[in-house]
Amino acid sequence: MTRVLYPGSFDPVHNGHVELIETAARLFDEVVVGTLMNPSKGGGLFTLEERMELIDECFAHLANVSTMMFDGLVVTLAQQVGADFIVKGLRAVSDFEAELQMAQTNLVISGMHTIFLPTASRRSFLASRLIREVSRLGGDVSEMVPEPVSRRLAAKVGSSDR
Repeated sequence: MTRVLYPGSFDPVHNGHVELIETAARLFDEVVVGTLMNPSKGGGLFTLEERMELIDECFAHLANVSTMMFDGLVVTLAQQVGADFIVKGLRAVSDFEAELQMAQTNLVISGMHTIFLPTASRRSFLASRLIREVSRLGGDVSEMVPEPVSRRLAAKVGSSDR
């Protein structure tokens, strides 16, 4: 049985994440989605608990996907959940450069390997930061996020046009 960890801030989870998690769920026996507060990304829109609820709702149809909240090193969580690999998504060359450096660091400090999965080109522009910004400014992000996220974003930012 192969278990992988897909870590991220998921604030909010978007269709690029959905694609990656569904792909990982087909490739591996078990996918643990680990959501964290990333201090380098500033204050979040959703709490960790809300993110976990959204991820659980978005992936209820996949029996081999579970979620966890964590604070600390990704490799520590990977070891705690018994992950065989860390999975990371790649949208563009710039993602690869940053993720490769992180993957190499994780390998040195823990022996944990990272597997990279590219996203489909039609979703390569998606970023939670942009979705938060567009949503806060009243834009429609319903084509970029799963329906439960669209609903929660509308309630969170006070717009009814989503």
